[in-house]
Amino acid sequence: MSSDGGAGRMADDTTSFVLQPPRPRTDPQPHPQPVAHPQAGPQAQAQAQPHPEPRPHPHPQPVPVPQQAPAGTPADPGAGRLVAGRYRLLGKLGHGGMGTVWRAKDEVVDREVAVKEPRVPDHLPEREQANAFERMRREARAAARLDHPAVVNVHDVAVVDGRPWIVMELVHGRTLGSVLQDGTLGAREAARIGLEVLGALEAAHAAGVLHRDVKPENILLGRYDRVVLTDFGIAQIEGDTRLTDTGGFVGSPEFIAPERVLGQRPGPASDLWSLGVVLYTATEGVSPFRRSNTPATLQSVLNAVPAPPASASGPLAEVINGLLHKDPAHRPTADRVRALLTEAARPPAPPAPTAPSSSPAGTRSRRRGRTVWLGAGAAVAAAAVTAWLVLADPFTGSARSGWAKKPESGLGATLTVPAGYQVVRPDKDDSDRNWVTYYDWSGGIWLRLHLARKADDSLDRIKSSARAQMYDDNEKFKSQGDYDLHMNEATKTVPDAEATYHGRQAAQNTVTYPGDDEGKRPRELRIFYYRTTSGDMYELAVGYPARGDFTTRGREVAKKAIADLEITKP
Repeated sequence: MSSDGGAGRMADDTTSFVLQPPRPRTDPQPHPQPVAHPQAGPQAQAQAQPHPEPRPHPHPQPVPVPQQAPAGTPADPGAGRLVAGRYRLLGKLGHGGMGTVWRAKDEVVDREVAVKEPRVPDHLPEREQANAFERMRREARAAARLDHPAVVNVHDVAVVDGRPWIVMELVHGRTLGSVLQDGTLGAREAARIGLEVLGALEAAHAAGVLHRDVKPENILLGRYDRVVLTDFGIAQIEGDTRLTDTGGFVGSPEFIAPERVLGQRPGPASDLWSLGVVLYTATEGVSPFRRSNTPATLQSVLNAVPAPPASASGPLAEVINGLLHKDPAHRPTADRVRALLTEAARPPAPPAPTAPSSSPAGTRSRRRGRTVWLGAGAAVAAAAVTAWLVLADPFTGSARSGWAKKPESGLGATLTVPAGYQVVRPDKDDSDRNWVTYYDWSGGIWLRLHLARKADDSLDRIKSSARAQMYDDNEKFKSQGDYDLHMNEATKTVPDAEATYHGRQAAQNTVTYPGDDEGKRPRELRIFYYRTTSGDMYELAVGYPARGDFTTRGREVAKKAIADLEITKP
């Protein structure tokens, strides 16, 4: 399968990566080493790093990739070489048709950099070799003309034996394409990334540069929320005619605008089309124009109308639908796109501290595409706790002794929750309506029941058993946490594979992790898993503080809710 959007090796190879459900890490690395995408564009410098901040959006995380040989081994015969008298090659990050990207040390200023070594087959005619080298010079010129934080910085071009070695900043992160292998993005996170890419494109267009290859593999998600657009190797620079496309097809077919397929002169709207395809892919989990081979993909770009976005709604859906208009004259301007993405990325207003919001904010889970409500955030919750304690003692009266049965006919289950807990249900336009959340007035304790239906599981994300589902989640919690649960890497997990439900196999897990508040106060999450005989997967999760007075109460709520869960058709 071709992973670069070009033609595959066989007739039926896909022309793009195919999104896969999250997979357990079979060999998590405690200290991730640099890894690279197989392509040798600037994105090949991607390095796996632990996420630095507990933000509810993707951060660079290690993923299973082909292992690179350690620097200095026989597999890296060039390691240790000094290029241009200052760049010491340390180890390969990746390679492809245009070159090899090295992690290197600039010995003059004592910093690590990424160095792209030009590599072309020796059998190529001299003219084609010269074109390849000129393309690399053009990549450096295009990026060097831009002054924007979302564009990779080019430090130097060292010419060695007539060949240009491009010296760039070393960006620690993962490509968006790699992140999408774990699942789709929520609307707010997709909009945030889209805004950064849009900024890079606006800077490029203002400098007379068209990128012409905007796709997930060329978008790096770095540390500290940085988004970087990379690989200007096929960029078109206004006024630069020294290198032309002599019948060759450049770019990734499913991300190329229709006017480029037709051979018309592209403009900034062509790059914006590609951004629209990226946003559709990131939120919907499928590429709208991908087909089994390149000709079919190009035909779909010209003629196919993708299904309206299901996961994206409101301003983000308007952006996607507008950018995918076949006629570039009818696509929204960059200013309009920025305004809509800003609105889509804006966090919801927090509820008042003295009472729950009538329509609490939601976050979309990338793991199974479901919508869940996880509380108003630590600061608001703390304020609510203070206000609530003035009004009532949480350990006396009905809040402790009173329990209520809550039939959830749409989920085929009945929950037992403390009397007085508030309820949140899906909105009518939510793509996943198979959940319900109850929470206490403080916001400190919540419980949520989610049902993954086998009939809707086209991507086979439901595991073969409750135990398998629990262990799959457990690996994720330990290696990278869960952004949709506001969870950093778990400091402790206690899997229970012996749990049962009415004599049938079930599973539980108790997870302790640092909270996402300023003080990183520890949280505890207890999750119960049960797979029905028809293949549906129930998950009942209860979250509460891991320390303090509310810990005992939270554990009591979890124990009672799990023990009394009633499933209509187990």
